[in-house]
Amino acid sequence: MNLDEAQRQKVVEWIAQGLKLSEIQNRLISEFHLTMTYMEVRMLVDDLKLVPKDPEPVKHIESVLTAAAAPPAAGARSPVAGPGAAIPKPGQLPGEPGKVSLSVDQLTRPGAVVSGKVTFSDGTTAAWQLDQTGQLGLVAPQPGYRPPASDVQSFQVALEAELSKLGL
Repeated sequence: MNLDEAQRQKVVEWIAQGLKLSEIQNRLISEFHLTMTYMEVRMLVDDLKLVPKDPEPVKHIESVLTAAAAPPAAGARSPVAGPGAAIPKPGQLPGEPGKVSLSVDQLTRPGAVVSGKVTFSDGTTAAWQLDQTGQLGLVAPQPGYRPPASDVQSFQVALEAELSKLGL
């Protein structure tokens, strides 16, 4: 289907505005009464040597980890630190520095986006995994094991640092 120059300019504007191909297809119908298939719109955009804008990638993992490691709200009580306490940097643990060590698996566990092992300050080594929904899971060697409270925040901070190194 051939478009005149004014119609082509309109398509160029729509692409610049960030419209998707399906939205362009709907606008062609509503504004110019031109019925085109999705594939025809795709070819039109290609013929005009235009590239639709990609939507910004969603970073669920970072937002989950950032929320989990964020300092408590004013007036909230934290089992690890008092209100307004600073979050320690990786390697700076409350109490005993360097007691939590973390590694990322080369071969990810089934059902996980990323997985690895963590050794807590009490010497217990557990497996951890992060699933597609951003849910963090800990698989301890003994049923009912809970890491020391001071290690939980350090683990989250170290995990966030490792995942950022991987680009996640």
